[in-house]
Parts: sequence; structure tokens; C-alpha cells
Amino acid sequence: MRYFLLIPHLKIHNANAMSSPYTIGFPAMTAWLGAVHALQRKLHAQGCDIELSKVAVSCHDFNLQTYKGRGDFVHSIVGTANPLDKDGNRPAFIEEARCHLEVSILIEIESSGVKKREQLLAYIDGLVGSMKFASGDVLSFKKVEILDFDEDEDQGQQLRPILNKLMLGHVLIERRDLVLASMNEGKDALDAVLDYLKVTHSSIQDEDGKVVWASKRKVQGWLVPIAVGFQGISELGQAKNQRDANTPHRFAESVITLGEFVMPYRIESIEQLLWQYHVDLENNLYLCQNLTTTI
Repeated sequence: MRYFLLIPHLKIHNANAMSSPYTIGFPAMTAWLGAVHALQRKLHAQGCDIELSKVAVSCHDFNLQTYKGRGDFVHSIVGTANPLDKDGNRPAFIEEARCHLEVSILIEIESSGVKKREQLLAYIDGLVGSMKFASGDVLSFKKVEILDFDEDEDQGQQLRPILNKLMLGHVLIERRDLVLASMNEGKDALDAVLDYLKVTHSSIQDEDGKVVWASKRKVQGWLVPIAVGFQGISELGQAKNQRDANTPHRFAESVITLGEFVMPYRIESIEQLLWQYHVDLENNLYLCQNLTTTI
């Protein structure tokens, strides 16, 4: 038996939309797993000995805070210019992309059995409202619940009620398989990502001389670039004025791959939904990954 915690229709205000130095949009998966890890630590402080190991995110609504004026070719970020400096003046301009969004978060609970469910739900209900998710403030959320998933029963029947809870929305899954396929053909990693994101416009002329334009991508689907972790680019050591003197320091850069937003009814296995931490010490990689990457 597997147990899942559902935080439904979590409305978040001013979440961080700059998921990496290169991408703006839906918050990075590191933000969602980081928030769940923070929730786990808060539960441990309350005496709840449970592990929150895997996470799925379904997006119901997303509003990127950008502006496009009349005659503008591109959108501009709506900056908040806060906090003010010590003299009360606006600071130097720093782009901070933000978004308002509504998501449902599905979290797998690993324990010997979820005991005292009502007490656990009461703890979570009190903690979530005071937390930050992707640096955003929680405005509201619906009733938190625990869902059972019996692996000994028919998987389709067990999965369907969970997917219904994630509707209407799109769940984010990883599509690094597409990037790997292009890299195996000899393409650079960044070119492989951009190859699937670019839109190709073409035109044909029919028998009547009318020109018809068509736009398409390399493959079908709502593909997006997503930040899924970090790669160390220096050796472990100590840095001057580092925040925690007891923890080794390392410079790192963001790892970008492809993700896909899909409707929950297209999911065939519970593992397709779930993201979890993966550490590759040999290559200095700290990642958030799906166990299965194709759909």
C-alpha cells in the first residue's frame, strides 16, 4: 500500500518565475521539491516521523507578470523594485520575474503506515498556509487529504481517482529522453533543447495562387524548458564569508532539460507523475528527475 498527500488548488502569489539564468516561466522543480522538503522538516519538528519523498505538480492556472505595450515586439517584466534601499530610494534595476499560479501538489508519504491521519492533516493544514512555495505567498488552498494506492489491485482503477483530483490542469513530466535522442545524433545539449522549442514557419501556394502559412514544432506536445537541478563546476571547499561555515562550498550552474505539460488522463503509471531527488556524485550532478521519461 502506498499513501499520497494531496494539497489541492494551492493559490500562490508572486512566486519566482525565473527558474534559471536562461528561462522564465513555470517555477523550477527544485523549488517544488525544496518546499516539500521544508514541509517534511516542519512535520519532524512536530513529532511526525514521516518522509515526503516524491512530488507531482498539476498546474490549474498560471499568470506570468509581464507587460506588452502597444507597438511592443516583446513582453517586459513587471518589476516591483522592492525592497527599497536604506535611504528609501528605488534600488538599481534587477529583473525579478514573478507569477501568480494555482497548483495541486501530490506528495508520496513513505512510512510504515500513516497513523493518526486526522492529526497529521491538522498539522499540514496549519503549516502550509505559513510557508513559501517557489518564494511565493500562499493565498488559499482547499482541504488537504490522504489518498491510498494499493499496488496489489488493478493499477488503472487505483490511478484514476488520483488523476481525477489533479483535473482540470496539466501535470509536468520530464522529457529528457528527447534531449538524449538528439545528443546521440551528435547535437550539442543546448541545440538539442532549442531544436524542440523552435517554431518553424512554412508556406505553400495552392492551385488558386493563394499562399497558406503553417507553423509547427519538431514534435507535438506542450514542451517547455525547465530547470531540474545543478551541476558542480568547482571542487568542494571553503569560501570567504560563506553562509554556513560547517558545510563545504561549491560553485554550481543550473541544469536545463525539456519538460512537457500533459493532461492527467494521458498518464498511464503513477511513476510518470512523480519527481524525486537524484544525486550523481561522479558527475557532480544534483537533480530532480522522473523515474520514467516517456509517455
